[in-house]
Amino acid sequence: MMTFSLGNYGPLVEARLRAWEKAGFSRRLWAKDPTLWAAGAGPGIRDRLGWLDLPETMEPRLAGIQAVAAEIAAEGFTRAVLLGMGGSSLAPEVFERTFGHAPGHPELIVLDSTHPDAVAAIERRLDPGRTLFIVSSKSGTTVEPLSFFRYFWRLVSGVTSSPGRQFIAITDPGTPLAALACERGFRRAFEAAPDVGGRFSALTEFGLVPAAVIGVDVGKLLANAREEARADAPDTPEGLSPALRLGAVLGEIAAARDKLTFLVSPSLRSFPDWLEQLVAESTGKGGKGIVPVVGEPALPAGGYGADRIFVSLVLGSDPHRDVDDLAASLERAGHPVVRIRLVDAYSIGAEIFRWETAVAAAGAVLGIQPFDQPDVELAKELARQAMAGGSAGGAKVLRSERAVPADEASALSTALDGWLARTRPGDYVALQAYIAPDDATDRALRDVRLALSAKTGLATTLGYGPRFLHSTGQLHKGGPDEACILQLVDEPACDLAVPETDLTFGRLIRAQALGDYQALVERGRRVLRVNLKGDPSGGIGLVGKWAGA
Repeated sequence: MMTFSLGNYGPLVEARLRAWEKAGFSRRLWAKDPTLWAAGAGPGIRDRLGWLDLPETMEPRLAGIQAVAAEIAAEGFTRAVLLGMGGSSLAPEVFERTFGHAPGHPELIVLDSTHPDAVAAIERRLDPGRTLFIVSSKSGTTVEPLSFFRYFWRLVSGVTSSPGRQFIAITDPGTPLAALACERGFRRAFEAAPDVGGRFSALTEFGLVPAAVIGVDVGKLLANAREEARADAPDTPEGLSPALRLGAVLGEIAAARDKLTFLVSPSLRSFPDWLEQLVAESTGKGGKGIVPVVGEPALPAGGYGADRIFVSLVLGSDPHRDVDDLAASLERAGHPVVRIRLVDAYSIGAEIFRWETAVAAAGAVLGIQPFDQPDVELAKELARQAMAGGSAGGAKVLRSERAVPADEASALSTALDGWLARTRPGDYVALQAYIAPDDATDRALRDVRLALSAKTGLATTLGYGPRFLHSTGQLHKGGPDEACILQLVDEPACDLAVPETDLTFGRLIRAQALGDYQALVERGRRVLRVNLKGDPSGGIGLVGKWAGA
């Protein structure tokens, strides 16, 4: 069930839906008409609209996926590690955190941090002989999952003469990863539909294989998506299509309120992480965009600015009184609020399809091409230059900015004051943490978000690097100039080599942070780098202390 409280924005939304009905928007969307989006976007858009067909086309492919999942359960694997990044890792993580792993099926662990401490922490949790590794990369060339693969391939090779039996690949047809899987004797290589972009791939093998491995009923998940697709069918009047109505709301309100803030009940806490990439990477370009605000500590209704639109996502069986009460308070305060109530956890399948369609439709309102990510490649290229060491890009980054040490109180206080002085009404504060994620850093970063929110009155976002580079990183560089960015780096005590290369994970994440910093500077963004040294949680605490002072 989905309801809307839009206030003065209601007439704009209704006008948009009437215009779409007159223009045959739904029919043209399902016909994959590229002219629905920005002028000059080109016919290549047709090659990125395969997600529309997935509720139907994936059904006959489920048997093969479920057969492999049954094999894995029967062989007694206790854990499965998803080696991926961005679109290939976020949906599997949502499925594990929402459904958990069924009895007799392995627990799923997602590795999408190149920080050596994060890689080492995963290794410590594993029994190498009873762990399945899922190497997931659409292009088959993404540096992070391939580096993870090489590290764990060596680990597994130390305990078995047939390491390939513990590896599965998910990629597009004909990629280098597909060739690698054949060469190394992987248990299976799944090739997904090539006309589906990474952030739209949750209902392809990229999402459904890991889900099946942990015992999720992928047939039921897909059936829910199919039900939503039928509700949004081409012969449904635009005003009656749930997805198009949501898309009209997102697109029309974005001009005045572009901070899309999610309020969720406990079982759905992970779902907005997937929505964050979908919304940010699809809409944040050409100086436009919708800013998803995920996991922000809740404020009283009066503590939010007039640049917000809210989405309440609750599971009917969850305790959600606090979310309902806050949503009601926000409505009374005049904020636009969308309320979505899921019947059960499998309704996520329907929500995935609904939000994909809605974000595509919102892109038409914004006048952007929602299926590319033109600014993501800049940071990747600068990171490659930084890793090369002698190149101009890497050297330029290293020369131009020394991160402020967190343990130098005067320097940190002065730098934070100068950075905060550059904020403006309508901005948002983005925390970019190039550190290993764990409970201690999560708590410390939450405190910093609260301090910065209280100090500035602005929306706050948080991303661990390099994970966010494949999602909100596009928005930070290509979206509106509203991001005030605090980049946090540290100095790992130990490093780990990436086998079969001359890289280490420490060098890799350092280059990714430097490349991202340089890309932000080249885009004229307001960014401050802080070095937390060897004590990430303590350093974050010092940042919070001075940021809130």
